[in-house]
Amino acid sequence: MVAPCDVPVGVITGDDVTKLLKHAKDNGYAIPAFNCTSSSTANAVMEAAAKNNSPVMIQASNGGAQFMAGKSIKDMHACAVGSVALALHVRTMAPYYGIPVILHSDHCAKKLLPWFDGMLEADEAYFAQYGVPLFSSHMLDLSEEPDEENIAICVQYFKKMAPMKIWLEMEIGITGGEEDGVNNEDIDPEKLYTSPEQVFSVYEALAPIGDMFSI
Repeated sequence: MVAPCDVPVGVITGDDVTKLLKHAKDNGYAIPAFNCTSSSTANAVMEAAAKNNSPVMIQASNGGAQFMAGKSIKDMHACAVGSVALALHVRTMAPYYGIPVILHSDHCAKKLLPWFDGMLEADEAYFAQYGVPLFSSHMLDLSEEPDEENIAICVQYFKKMAPMKIWLEMEIGITGGEEDGVNNEDIDPEKLYTSPEQVFSVYEALAPIGDMFSI
């Protein structure tokens, strides 16, 4: 049995996220990730993680965050507010479950950037008050866009995230399947593989800013 990683219980950020991801890689295990749409689903995920003595990732998707806010709310900021509400709930409850939690936001396409902006504003406000961001990590999925534009936008956001030590997950190339309105179910399977050249281009752009990113 793998010895637990030496990180705090509750929502972790910054260096603790890096330490946990390295521990998982070095010991050959995966950290399960679940999109949650309510406090109840988040509690269920944390309960299951606690029963299995496992760290866990709790994610907010754009559609799930809208559900969290309430489908009747048509305000343009509803998805960001729903994500923040879920994050605050998880931050409040996670320590009582006794397991480390990475608080993440899932695929964000270019058309959903206002949602990302709202979460980043909440991160900045939380950081100003507590010295840590609200979320552990965020994902930008700009794989629909040309590589140059994709990378340039990621650079723009990573410059805001790096001082708060928020992990950035980004997508380059074509993402298979369907996620929040981006549908590539009928794409040629050969096009689903990101090339080494694409990965290196991302590395060259992001590495000078910080090391808390994944592709």
